[in-house]
Amino acid sequence: MDSNNLSYIHPGAKIGKNVVIEPFCYIAEHVEIGDGCHIGPNATIYDYVRMGSDCAVFPGAVVGAIPQDLKYDGEESWVEIGSRTTIRECATINRGTAASGKRLTKVGNDCLIMSYAHIAHDCRIGDHCIVVSHVGLAGETELDDWAIVGGGTMVHQFCRIGAHAMLGGASATNKDIPPYILSAGNHAIYEGINAIGLRRRGFSNAEIEEIKSVYKIIYEENNNVSDALRIVDELYPDGKHAKIITDFIRASKRGICRRGGAE
Repeated sequence: MDSNNLSYIHPGAKIGKNVVIEPFCYIAEHVEIGDGCHIGPNATIYDYVRMGSDCAVFPGAVVGAIPQDLKYDGEESWVEIGSRTTIRECATINRGTAASGKRLTKVGNDCLIMSYAHIAHDCRIGDHCIVVSHVGLAGETELDDWAIVGGGTMVHQFCRIGAHAMLGGASATNKDIPPYILSAGNHAIYEGINAIGLRRRGFSNAEIEEIKSVYKIIYEENNNVSDALRIVDELYPDGKHAKIITDFIRASKRGICRRGGAE
């Protein structure tokens, strides 16, 4: 560990090998930092944070502050950060709450949390996610793997953003955003599938066509949601991505974003 006496590092904190901690940091007692992490100057890591290996925390970031939730009553709760995740300047990640039943805010592996983003209590961020600058994720928001939330976007509590979905910048949503799609606006609407992102991640033309066809049934053929899901089940009984989409929609508690122009 490369540390400096201008930082405060509680002697009870568990610091891995080859960790760099720059000046003016605060690291509390109940903190675990994995091997190879780099904690930039003026970063704050409060109690009850576990961080994997090879993470980077930039100046002014605050990880593990207590929830901004009036139901929080001082209980022990945690933030868990996966490996190889980057937390940029002045981003904030709050601990979980007992009221949620989770007591855990979790950010996965290989994520990028950009400057001034806020991840509230009990959020769950999957692997390979990007949360762009000035995003606000309210409590218990979920991002599935490879989801991207564009800059300045606000996401209502309990919403879920599906795998490989992209929610455009300066948007707002109080609905779930299904997997593989592009969505934007206030309130965010369906704008097609994230074909470019899917190709970049190795999806075949056949897989992309399956996804496109499924969403045509759901959003473009004037079916209600129940009928659309039934039709998809009948047409794609063995469709891997069709099942991911229909399972997501059936599990949705807030309902999914609408098609543009829908009443």
